[in-house]
Amino acid sequence: MRIRSEGSTVDEVRGQARGRAATPRAGRPRQAEVARLAGVSQTTVSLVLGGKADDVAISAQTRRKVLGAAERLGYVPDPAASRLAAARNNLLGVFSFTATFPTDVQHSYYPFLVGVEQEAAAQGFDLVLFTGSSTGGARAGAHALHRARLADGCLVLGRHAPADQLQRLVDDGFPVVHLGRRDEPEGLAWVGADYVTAARAVVGDLVARGHREVVLVCEDDPVPASTDRERGFHEGLLAAGVPTGPERVHRCADPERDLTPERLRAWLAAGVTAIVVEETDTSAAWRALNAAVSAAGLDCPRDVSLALLGSPPPDHNGPDPTGFDLPRARLGAAAVRALAALVAGGRPDEPLVECAFRPGATVGPPPR
Repeated sequence: MRIRSEGSTVDEVRGQARGRAATPRAGRPRQAEVARLAGVSQTTVSLVLGGKADDVAISAQTRRKVLGAAERLGYVPDPAASRLAAARNNLLGVFSFTATFPTDVQHSYYPFLVGVEQEAAAQGFDLVLFTGSSTGGARAGAHALHRARLADGCLVLGRHAPADQLQRLVDDGFPVVHLGRRDEPEGLAWVGADYVTAARAVVGDLVARGHREVVLVCEDDPVPASTDRERGFHEGLLAAGVPTGPERVHRCADPERDLTPERLRAWLAAGVTAIVVEETDTSAAWRALNAAVSAAGLDCPRDVSLALLGSPPPDHNGPDPTGFDLPRARLGAAAVRALAALVAGGRPDEPLVECAFRPGATVGPPPR
């Protein structure tokens, strides 16, 4: 295919630059051809097209000549050569320790990937997707994350990414960012949601409506995201002058078996008027509690108020839950910015992303 520029074919332009008839050459134009057309050295072309013209004394007129010649020839830089010259691949890894890689739009991690993809493109990186599930996830052995070294840095997803493997990457100076707060390993960069402030706001809304007997339901999985929500729950009660303690928190290893209509009726009989539920990857506790309300013949929020510390599951078809929204796409984008900073030799500067309060329709005044 011939590409025309200002009335001449590319081959004709090349021939004019050589002072003889053009002979078509297979493949992309090279910097040497740009240099001949612009009447400058190949070193000058390399500096201009490599974005390093400001580092040396290259005039604006020379720069325009080089760029004009490159445009006329349809020159496109060789990505492999550019990456070798920069001593990196311009690739960011995304390593998932979820059961399946979250490419389904119904998966709670999918919006994270949307933000990751968009920000990676804006930063000029390509993505390499790894999945721990293909090798057994967190039980894959000592080298599951070793493959991430194919990229310039790696973003890690999953509540249970192995600390020993992450520590090995950190100790080796490999750029890695965990999506979600992590207390270990030491030196690991992470980007997470501000669950403490968000949970405190949800509890404050309940207390402002008149609720005093409030219970927090969470799955028995003490990861930082869960402990942050619990901390915000207690802080919200204390800020409103409502006594709190461990008796306010109900942990369940198997929500479907534990959160029964009988359990719900027992709480209501004890004076509980509002139940706050922690969001997880599975939303198991939220689903089980809503099923218990329906099976018990109760109405929400007339008989009991329910609040969700996070976003509802994608297939939720009931009233919009009162709680807060997890900014998954923004978190993904922030994680990529943090990783790009590490790859460039800097440090991340935005570890926490704010969650927006969601008024919803599942909280009302306490029943009389």
